[in-house]
Amino acid sequence: MENEKISEEAKEEIKKTVEELVQKMGFECQVEANETETEDQPELIFNIKTKESNYLIGQYGVNLQALQHIARIIFRGKTQNKANFTLDVNSYRQEKNASVFALAKNMAEQAIREGRAVVMRPMSPYERRLVHMELSKNEQVKTESTGEGEDRRVVIKPANLV
Repeated sequence: MENEKISEEAKEEIKKTVEELVQKMGFECQVEANETETEDQPELIFNIKTKESNYLIGQYGVNLQALQHIARIIFRGKTQNKANFTLDVNSYRQEKNASVFALAKNMAEQAIREGRAVVMRPMSPYERRLVHMELSKNEQVKTESTGEGEDRRVVIKPANLV
């Protein structure tokens, strides 16, 4: 399913699956589908609009991540479609990604300005991936992940120090 357009039927089935799941959890919601292009491949994002977003997002987005995993399992159980999609709640993930991108750019500028490696705060695998992808566009810096488990973080180094 990678690099393929997702059919309208599949989009509707995913939307229906997500709405049913969230409603069975006891929350009123509306789900809207947004398709964007990232890294030369379409990305399908289903944004759940609800007044009770705190429960669905959870601390640092862990509930949202779990909800996405469950929705994917249910959808793939209903069809043989391996469509990959992302769940968001009230555009939380979109805003979080924007803040991670901004932080990464600021830290890269600091590393270049000071001529030394800069260590970011511990991040989830998803956030670290965002930092690596964003800074791979900047030839003046190199990134690597260090640490173990919950303490894993990104180190940004000026390219001339590597």
